[in-house]
Parts: sequence; C-alpha cells; structure tokens
Amino acid sequence: MEAEIIKTVEYININDNKQCISVRTKNINNPILLYLHGGPGDAALPLVAKYNKNLEDIYTVVTLEQRGSGKSYYPFSKAEELTISTFIDDIYSLVLILLKRFKQSKLYLVGHSWGSVLGMQFIQLYPELVHAYIGCGQVVNMKKSCQEAHEYAINKNKEAGKIKMVAKLEAVDVSYQQKLWLDDLLFVTGQVVKFKGSLYGKKNYNRFILDFFLSSDYRLKDLINRQKGSLQSIKYLWPELMTINFENVTNFKVPIIFVEGRHDKHVSSLLAYNYYETIQSQKLFYWFEKSCHFPQWSEPERFYEVMAAIINDTQK
Repeated sequence: MEAEIIKTVEYININDNKQCISVRTKNINNPILLYLHGGPGDAALPLVAKYNKNLEDIYTVVTLEQRGSGKSYYPFSKAEELTISTFIDDIYSLVLILLKRFKQSKLYLVGHSWGSVLGMQFIQLYPELVHAYIGCGQVVNMKKSCQEAHEYAINKNKEAGKIKMVAKLEAVDVSYQQKLWLDDLLFVTGQVVKFKGSLYGKKNYNRFILDFFLSSDYRLKDLINRQKGSLQSIKYLWPELMTINFENVTNFKVPIIFVEGRHDKHVSSLLAYNYYETIQSQKLFYWFEKSCHFPQWSEPERFYEVMAAIINDTQK
C-alpha cells in the first residue's frame, strides 16, 4: 500500500481568524513538524517549501502563516489588543487541530527568530504536546541582542571609514521606545544586513525575495500583503518583544535543540550559546559554520541531517 502524499495550501479557522497553512509530506504517518516563522510578520511558506523540501520525506511539514502575515494578512486594529499570548493561543488551537487530523499525540516544533519566542513560551505552557523544540536564530534577551546588533553595525561602519554613518548610528536609542523607533529599528537592521551579519555572504535579501516571486503559492497580492503584514506586525508587537528575556528559564520538560549560525549578528548566536550552557534539562546545540541568522536555509542539507537525527533520538 502506497503512502499517502499531501501537498496543500489551505485556510483554516483559528480562534475566529482565517489563517493559511501549508501541509506537505510524502507520508501522512510521518511525525508532524510545525514551523513558526520569524519577524514578527515574516511569513515564510515559499522558503520552507523550497529549502526544506527534503524534510517532507521524514516529517509532515506544516508551515503557518501567522495572523496578519503573508497569506494570512488582514489589517490589524488597536481594538484587537494583540499580544504575544494571542499568537500562543493560535498555535495551541492549530496544534490540537493537527494532532487530531493526523491521529498523533505530539509534534515537533521549530521556531525561527520571533517564532523562537513563540516556541519557547509554548513549550513552557504545553510541554505534553511537543516531542522536541528546535530553535533557529534563538531569541534569548531581546534588549541585549539589539545592543549587540547596534554595536556590530557601528564597528563595521568604522572599519569602512563611514564617519557620517557611524555618527548617525551612535545617535540611535536601541531601546526602541522613542517616537521614531520603527525608523531607527529598520535603519539599524538594514546596516546589519548590508555588512553580511544577517544572511551569510550576502548584503541583502534579494535571494529570498526572488524565491517569493518564483513561488507558485504566492501571487502578486500575497507579495504585497507580505510586506504590509511585516510592517504592521513589527509596529504592533515589537514593544512587547523588547521585554523578552529567557535567561532565568533553565529547565524544560521537552528536549531543547538550538541551531545557530556561527556568524549571526541579527540575533546574537553567542547569546544563544551562553544561554544554552545554563540550561539544566535535556539539550543539544548545533553550530552552522556557513550561516548567520538563517541556518535552516543557508545550510539546508545540514539542517535536514540535524532534523533526521532528532527523530532518531526522540522516537526511541
């Protein structure tokens, strides 16, 4: 009897909100892997489908376009009072739907960047639903990460002799609480990207942008909405994101695996490693030597090997 193959992009109702998921697998009996994208608002359905396609051999890969992002875009309103907890509730509801649909009791959870904040909070609340948690570009202490990214941008501009740019960067308050905080955040992040601290070996995200344009799952409307969703998500959720600090959380009821780009200056991978050293429960750490903030896409073959090993270690 042949294994049932699934390759769908579908909309489901999650807490009275229409959200888009991709479900892809070579065998519906594979364990479920739920991928939580970064940002906030950086929907990633085409990137997971392209770079992590081989995971479909061993997992049922589910990619959620989070509320207000990508193919799940709609205009936010202040009346919604969106918080990180809103997204945790969405994930919980989706997890229950997936477990029932595929007749499983647990799944694997991958969180990238902003998604790693959601993932870490989720496993503290619902450890009984998760086989293992995999954090990529793991957020530990957001304030410290922003400070380190800022310092990196300043130092690289100093090395390049960009005196005016150094002065402009030094004037930025990286607490991001000032009136023009969003402009400052995008400016600093742009400098980190320009000096190859975000995408390994690249000064921009053009490679990923092209992937979205070439994706059969994204239409022009989706491309426009992805940009809108990214900006509105940052605007509404960044202030709370800046309060995130997991440094005092050192015991977990599920295995913790960190996958980190050696050269990540976007969200400091050194902070992630130092935090990993303090974790007292079951854990693993993988350095990806040719990656910055996107190890799962900069080194997809190695990421597959890590994810295959995780199944072997946790399904015994």
